Formats: sequence, C-alpha cells, structure tokens
Amino acid sequence: MNYFSSDFKLGILGGGQLGKMLLNDTRKFDIYTCVLDASNEAPCKIASNEFHLGDLMDYDAVYNFGKQVDVLTIEIENVNVDALETLEKEGIKVYPSSKTLRTIQNKAKQKLFYVDHDLPTADFLRFAYLSEIEDTINNGGLKFPFVWKAAQFGYDGNGVKVVRQLSDLDHLPKGECIAETLVPFKNELAVIVVRNASGEIKTFPVVEMEFHPEANQVEYVICPARIDDKVAQKAIDIALKTSKAFNHVGLLAVEMFQTADDKILINEVAPRPHNSGHQSIEASYTSQFEQHIRAILDLPLGRTDSKVGGVMVNLVGAEGHTGNVIYENIEHIMNMDGVTPHIYGKKQTRPFRKMGHVTIVNEDLNEARRIAEAVKKSIKVISE
Repeated sequence: MNYFSSDFKLGILGGGQLGKMLLNDTRKFDIYTCVLDASNEAPCKIASNEFHLGDLMDYDAVYNFGKQVDVLTIEIENVNVDALETLEKEGIKVYPSSKTLRTIQNKAKQKLFYVDHDLPTADFLRFAYLSEIEDTINNGGLKFPFVWKAAQFGYDGNGVKVVRQLSDLDHLPKGECIAETLVPFKNELAVIVVRNASGEIKTFPVVEMEFHPEANQVEYVICPARIDDKVAQKAIDIALKTSKAFNHVGLLAVEMFQTADDKILINEVAPRPHNSGHQSIEASYTSQFEQHIRAILDLPLGRTDSKVGGVMVNLVGAEGHTGNVIYENIEHIMNMDGVTPHIYGKKQTRPFRKMGHVTIVNEDLNEARRIAEAVKKSIKVISE
C-alpha cells in the first residue's frame, strides 16, 4: 500500500497533545491525516489535513468519522468502542483493536486480564459501588491503607486516591471501582513496547518516573532508568509478555512498580503514545510517535535505543492560575544546554493541567537530571 503523498487516509480519534505530536510525523511522511475531537480549540486542529468536530464517546460521530479513513488509531482511550467494533467488521483497520480497548478502558477488567494471563500485579478487590467498600472494611475483608481507583475515566492522577481512613472515601465517585493493596515500591518504571501488524516487536529502554507528591502526576521521566540491569531485563520481559497477551498493534506503554525486594508489578497500561516516552523525540533514534505510525501501517520499525541520555519535565499549570496562558522564563530555560520545550497549544491554563513538556539531553544522565531540576524551578505556567 502506498501511504506517502497518496489518497490513503489515516484517522486519529482525539485531538490533544499526543495527536499533535503524532502529526509532526505524519507531516514528515506526507501521510494524509484526519482528526476527530469535541473541542474546536484542540491542539491538533492546526496540523491535520482534516479536522472534524465530534464527541469521541458518541457512536455515530466515531462510526461516521471512521468510515472516511483507511486506518484508524487513537490518542486517548475514552472513545466509543462499539463503533470501533462495527468499523472492524466492515473492514476498517483499527489499532489498537476494539477488544484491547474494551479491556483497558475499565481498570477492573484490566486487572482481571493480568490475573487471567499470569501477569504480576498488586492484589485488588473489585466493587460495583463505592458503598460496598465500607461494608468490606467493617467485615474485615479490606484493611487500610489501600489505593482506590475509579474503574473508568481516570487520567493523570484523577480517579486515584490513597485511602488511609474511612473519611477519605467521602466525595469520591459512587460507581464501579477497585481497591488495590498499597505497594511499598522504590521505583515507578515504564517500558514502551512497539509491535507492527506483521508481528515485528521492539522495546524502548526502561524509564523511571518521579511523581509529584500531591498531584499524582509524573514530574520527571528519566531515560535510561538508573536501575540494575537484571531489574531492567525483568521489566522488559514483563512488558513483552503483556504486549503478547493483548496481541497488541501499535505502542503499548506498560507502567510498573519496582518493589523493595525487586519484584516487578504492573500498575496499568496505555495502548498509545505515552508521557513516559516524550523524551524519545530528542533522545532516541526513532521517537515513540514515529514508531506508532510505523507500527499501525505495518512498516518496518525503527531503532528504539537512545542516542543520548534524556530527562523529560512535564509543564503543568501553576496552582492559583486559571485563564490565558503565559510561559514565564521560557527564554531562560532555552539558554540552558540541551533543553527543548514543547508547547501543546492549549490557550487556557488551570492548576495541574498538562500544558507542555521540556526535554533535557546530556551524555551525563545525572547532569541532565540536575538541569531538569533547574528547568522545573525556572519555568512557570501562569495566567495573564
């Protein structure tokens, strides 16, 4: 099939920053790309060949959009899976598949999938309603502390809470959820697996993620992870086993905990480009975004190793600021060695909203991490 400078159409469900970064590569290859998003202000609007307005959870919107393209992919999991299933039956190629998405969209189903496929994950209980948790605690079936997770529609730390006492359950959504054993871990790691439709498979190096203590968002991604080679290999093996279990095509980001005794447990997965791979744009031979496109079009995969050590800093809206965005001190960080800012194109900031990221590359990973700290202290995402 000729994808380049041709009549072929690639469709992306979701018009956020991940889509925008995918579009850098579709433009590089001159692949005609259509995007569906519910917001007229979506970051993808300026870079796609066709921009369609529509609700990603609406069956008709997704189905009618999908009928106009040859291959359909996502940059966000919350899409109408029934429409994708119909499109697959009618011959449209959909990656990730509706089957994969149906499992991943629901955290309870996702956890059961790990158990069924003998993939290591923290112990958990599944509840249809929040109220059932209190009954289970009173009956001695669940002990504090534990991690509450909404079964659906959680993102960036939303829909996750550490519960240490009964009052922590107040004001949480009332619907389906899981309660997970709180894992005493020493590292949060991630491995991105890329697999094309022919079955060629590669992994990016293991990264470590440092989290913001309050927002439960990634503050720094460090590549490669500063861990023992044996632990890194264990993480890669588990990520590959996970990808195989899903029979996944495209990118699969596998987030994991490294426990105190060096066990690896899967936290969750994302079947799309992921925050833990943003540094690959500057630091890798082939970025995660280019790899996703290569994989879903069944093209040969590129090199996944790093050219240089990389650290990624998320740019999120400062607390107390809502409104038209200003990136304070951006010139100052651009004056630092190896620093590249990426601005996502969201005109409005609010506290903890992801507005961009900064990549720091350096032959010395510790130096990159030091510069990353300086970047974090300097640049502020504020409002007018």
